Amino acid sequence: MKKEAYLGVDVGSISTKGVIMDGDKNLLASAYIWTEGDPIGAVKRLIEKLGAQFDRNAWQVVATGTTGSARKLVGAMLGATVVKNEITAHAVGTTAYHPDVRTILEIGGQDSKIILLENGIAIDYAMNTLCAAGTGAFLSSQSRRLGIPVEDMGAVALKSAHPTHIAARCTVFAESDLVHKIQMGHTKEDIVAGLCEAVVGNYLNNVGKGKRIQEPIVFQGGVSKNIGVVKAFERALGAPVIVDENGHLMGAIGAAILAKHHDARKVFDFGIENVAFKTREVICGQCPNRCEIICVYRDGKLIDNWGNRCEKGDITARQAKHA
Repeated sequence: MKKEAYLGVDVGSISTKGVIMDGDKNLLASAYIWTEGDPIGAVKRLIEKLGAQFDRNAWQVVATGTTGSARKLVGAMLGATVVKNEITAHAVGTTAYHPDVRTILEIGGQDSKIILLENGIAIDYAMNTLCAAGTGAFLSSQSRRLGIPVEDMGAVALKSAHPTHIAARCTVFAESDLVHKIQMGHTKEDIVAGLCEAVVGNYLNNVGKGKRIQEPIVFQGGVSKNIGVVKAFERALGAPVIVDENGHLMGAIGAAILAKHHDARKVFDFGIENVAFKTREVICGQCPNRCEIICVYRDGKLIDNWGNRCEKGDITARQAKHA
């Protein structure tokens, strides 16, 4: 008899993450790839990578959870048993490994968030909504400008004794100030260290504004791999910051754990690479709401839809022809 495993997928605008876990929270497979503006294609590639690591002779996935900005779309594709928002998924995943955590700092490719917890329960949160200056995309764009691989920026920042002050109110101001500091002759080490501090300053002044940040503090998301940003957080907060080795996968881990604890069970089929998934928008004109309904098709057959505010939208979706 095969042992039970659980799949979690986290699809964001920049990266797509996935894990397969056993019932004791051990990772049986994991993958982290770029979304590249194509969540459907990214999920297909992700499942292929996970399937290559996963022993399907000994295990079977019996429940699937999705999270992230494309969670509904991916949930429909994968027949997910659980679809949850990022706050819940990250909180559940983090507390599974750090049960006493009080603050979760998370910085991803194009967004960032802070989650405050008490006794393992999320009691408050905030997300960035206006500026990308405190995200991984900002660091990536500046790394190209400086000619330094983004994965090396943390090590470069640690070589600096006098970080350059970079205006971090927004991406435009930060980039303009960075060019000015380069022209003034600041070293790359000092500029990179200044960029790391700028990311932290922007995050604390926007996402973390008004929040009571308490220890233990866990930092996750792709930017948590940048040791320069980690050290900048520790200096700014005057407290140690924990970085889990799987912090970049924590949303997917939380989704898998949520699937495990859900009552529903559905054996997952890894053979989706040859399945054609398409989406289209349908405007329902059956009432003044004029809802914008997203329809998802699998091999030409409607499998899910959302966006309607009343039952008339479901009727419109079912009657709409596949594009």
